[in-house]
Amino acid sequence: MIIHVANPIYDSVFKYIMEDERIAKTILSALLKKEVVHVTVRPHEYSNTTRDTLSMFRIDFAATVREKEGNEIKDRIVLIELQKTWLNTETLRFRQYLGAQYNNKNNIREADEKGFAYPMVAVYLLGHKVGNIKEPIVYVNHDVFDYNGNVVAEGNAEPFVESLTHNSIIVQIPRLQGNVNNRLEKVLSVFDQTNIEGDTQQVLKIDEDKYADDNDMMYVLHKLTAAAANSEMRQDMNVEDEFYKAIEDRDTAIMQRDKILKEQSEQLSQQSEQLSQQSEQLKNMAKALSASGLSAEQISQITGMNVADIVHLLE
Repeated sequence: MIIHVANPIYDSVFKYIMEDERIAKTILSALLKKEVVHVTVRPHEYSNTTRDTLSMFRIDFAATVREKEGNEIKDRIVLIELQKTWLNTETLRFRQYLGAQYNNKNNIREADEKGFAYPMVAVYLLGHKVGNIKEPIVYVNHDVFDYNGNVVAEGNAEPFVESLTHNSIIVQIPRLQGNVNNRLEKVLSVFDQTNIEGDTQQVLKIDEDKYADDNDMMYVLHKLTAAAANSEMRQDMNVEDEFYKAIEDRDTAIMQRDKILKEQSEQLSQQSEQLSQQSEQLKNMAKALSASGLSAEQISQITGMNVADIVHLLE
């Protein structure tokens, strides 16, 4: 059965679903490819409380991840810095935010005398494509090597290393395009913009039957359905649409202005070249007339040039 849900690429909708712990655990577990048993939203001062020329929504999580180490099952805390943007965004903005997190004393492990930080994973949900990378989701994971390039097996889990490096997950939403080959792509399929319904981006049409065997995904869909029916949520989406429309109008005006300036620059360059050629022709003509024995005054009468200019050309 086809149902209509709110588009989670909108900041307001995304925040609405990610503040639900069950949904956050579902999405983060799929991204990390590990079982997230508990997750909390971490308060910070860098949230998207004001808008500027580019929108970037940020939300931080402290996730308790269950992992198998040898024959033992252990829980460890991982910080997840999730940043979502609709538009092409300067990487400096991402770096500045990460820098703030590295500098945040609240990210230091409690009761850690050496000041080691919690391991961190940066997740980027992008509403645009990244260069020539064709894969919709890519993992950028650090490793530890010796001089000969051999992996140091115990290196990654060392707190000193984890405190100074981080892994990244990059999701290119435009490249999802209905492809579901694994658990993560199934979870992220609710972000697939090829499911946009009608003239508005606010609503996606989803085939509910494809998720009938997955209770967690059905819960996500029901939450998104509720968001679509919420008048305040729709108003928030309208505000976002107005904001992006203003950005598009501004960018279009800038592109048109740049095009006009480029055309004018090319015309001036052509005119300058033509004047240079004419000047060279006049110089050659003046030299030829001078060589024939004519004075500067006589050359001026023939060419219409100023006598002083002729003298200058002949110097």
